[in-house]
Amino acid sequence: MIQDLTVETLTAFFGWMTVLHIGFLGVTTLILLGFREQLAALHGALLGMDATSVKNGYFSYLATYKILIFVTALIPYLALKLL
Repeated sequence: MIQDLTVETLTAFFGWMTVLHIGFLGVTTLILLGFREQLAALHGALLGMDATSVKNGYFSYLATYKILIFVTALIPYLALKLL
């Protein structure tokens, strides 16, 4: 049986989505901070790039993902909490 989609259900969905995204961002950040040199060397060799460009790519990835979390998960959650 299909349940009605309520504000509470949507709020819970966006809340858990935010928690999962922030958790993934945190784990990814810790991995990149802990193994930056090894990962930069590996990805640089795989992609034919120098390590500095790869490290800049990591920073860009983390910044873009953080903005994506805000726009697609956190802001809708906060908006629904205000209802």
